Amino acid sequence: MDKILNLGRYIFPLSFLLYVGLHFGMPQVGASFIPSWLPAPLFWNYFTGVLILAFIVSCLIGKYDKLATVLMALYVLLMIFIVHIPRASTSENDMLNIFRNIMVIGALLVYAKFSTKDKRVIG
Repeated sequence: MDKILNLGRYIFPLSFLLYVGLHFGMPQVGASFIPSWLPAPLFWNYFTGVLILAFIVSCLIGKYDKLATVLMALYVLLMIFIVHIPRASTSENDMLNIFRNIMVIGALLVYAKFSTKDKRVIG
């Protein structure tokens, strides 16, 4: 049973590959989520795609994975406030994204606490 449960350490970060694919495969879609007050929406789309990819790689190799996971939770929290809350009054999908992102933050924090290998960072 533990061998099956240990797969979660790899499956969870790999699930974020979907977002990397969307950021790089459909950059105009990702850029459309960038608020108008932020310049260069394509830059922010690609930048966040690289950050998500760095989180995945960090988790898979076990180097600074706790820090990367906490920073990923912070990124998702920022997405709630910068993207989804302002759009929630006009988009039911963004309201659902708020709830989904709260669940993702919880999962990231549990992953950081119990599944990361790097014990040197964030005691």
